[in-house]
Amino acid sequence: MSIYQQIHSFNFPAPIRFGASAVKELPAYLKNNSLKKPLIVGDKIISELPFFQEIVKDLESNGLSVFVYTDLHKNPIESDVLGGVSAFKENDCDSIIGLGGGVPMDVARAIALKVHHPRPLFDYEDSAGGWKYVTEAIPHFITIPTTSGTGSEVGRSTVISDDVSHQKKILFSARLMAKQVFADPLLTNDLPPHITAATGMDALTHNLEAYLSKGYHPMADGIALEAIRMIGQSLEKAVNAPDLQARTDMMAASLMGATAFQKGLGIVHSLAHPLSTLLDTHHGLANALMLPYGMAFNVTGQEDKFVRIAQALNLSTHTADAVLAYLQTLNSKIGLPTKLSDIGVEKKH
Repeated sequence: MSIYQQIHSFNFPAPIRFGASAVKELPAYLKNNSLKKPLIVGDKIISELPFFQEIVKDLESNGLSVFVYTDLHKNPIESDVLGGVSAFKENDCDSIIGLGGGVPMDVARAIALKVHHPRPLFDYEDSAGGWKYVTEAIPHFITIPTTSGTGSEVGRSTVISDDVSHQKKILFSARLMAKQVFADPLLTNDLPPHITAATGMDALTHNLEAYLSKGYHPMADGIALEAIRMIGQSLEKAVNAPDLQARTDMMAASLMGATAFQKGLGIVHSLAHPLSTLLDTHHGLANALMLPYGMAFNVTGQEDKFVRIAQALNLSTHTADAVLAYLQTLNSKIGLPTKLSDIGVEKKH
């Protein structure tokens, strides 16, 4: 049996069951942990797909009472979270499952935070030291990614926007790590190519920025470089001619990026967030647009690291210029725009 057809166990940084059909283990996992009423947080589009309905049906056929919450915006806002908290309490749920891309997992994690914490949601904002208020129990929290990009399945933070200003707020606590991750690359098979492309560029951005960010963290650097290599050989194929190997490598590289970026991120993310605030731009697409230019800004003083990046990408020339050219060309090859004007950015913005 191929390594890509097997299910593997990792514990870094969260317990992970990884591989094709891993999600089939979910009903047994819930029952073994005496959990009977999960709240599944997804989005409306995903909830209508066959794999989502099959997961719900599988849980119900095993005697579990399933409640589905899908009232989410493309860039999640506080009211999405509060609605989910109400759904959790009204249905007497005992666990939370974030099922989908970064948005459902971010909202699910924020719901898990808020269920037993009465302060206003943004009191827990990381930049204001809000983590110190996270003192109560967190409901049993499970993540199941259906995209290969954000790596939110292994995260400890969530990004939620203010309803009015749409300013993004980061909520963080080590308690928000999932108790179990089911990473099943088969769940990405129904993704349209443009979502596969945008989320894949998100994963690439995470790994590149983690590797280039300041500070000493050789473990994060090693993880990021290997993930960059995997994305280099898999992303274009996952978008244009997907197979199980490409889907598996992209899912692994995605969670590796989220593990590596505990070291830090950088200017690409700093520029991408305002695009989501001003124009409701998909986060992965915003990163993809800014990535070649952000990387160009980062070259000076880090030429040696760009040599390592070029080697990881298996480029014929091991230079920063080769990396920058590759990134710009990659966006075009996977059908993504390459200019801010392509997504409606005007000088007034």
